[in-house]
Amino acid sequence: MPQPDHISRLPVPDTATLDADLQKYFRKCQEKLGLVPNVLRAYALRPTHLRNFISMYNELMLSDDSGLTVLEREMIAVVVSACNRCYYCLVAHGQAVRELSGDPQLGEMLVANYRVASLPARQRAMLDYAHRLTVEPAAVGEADREVLRRAGFSPADIFDISEVVAFFNYSNRMAQALDLMPNPEYHAMHR
Repeated sequence: MPQPDHISRLPVPDTATLDADLQKYFRKCQEKLGLVPNVLRAYALRPTHLRNFISMYNELMLSDDSGLTVLEREMIAVVVSACNRCYYCLVAHGQAVRELSGDPQLGEMLVANYRVASLPARQRAMLDYAHRLTVEPAAVGEADREVLRRAGFSPADIFDISEVVAFFNYSNRMAQALDLMPNPEYHAMHR
């Protein structure tokens, strides 16, 4: 059974109506990814918000200025999205984990239950923290940060982990509020 065929429950602007910089960015996505992620199409309803989203996402998830690998950041995205049951982000970022890790089983384990994955202690501590910060944010304290320090994370790394967790809690809420559907192509990629 295919997923619903809408992108968002709100209007999605025609790409041709967007400002030149956004049209250029969408072309770059098409060339690099083979698709324009539906989240970007949905955010095009508010072009200034789209530019902010792109900037924040690229800084958090793709920047070389982090002690976290891109894969680790994607793993956090999937664990947070699993806690929140965000269909869009589970599909899109589960695909990214499959691609970056070269391991389709890892992507599926993180989507279903990250605890079944055989992970290095460092990544286990990172994902335990991401899970706790998502489901019990008020309970997170110094003991949780100390676990991350003992696992080898620097203060900047802990900041980055926390920011990725926070960003995906926000993104999950937006995806759920708009009933965003992931690009169907994600389902078959890197399996």
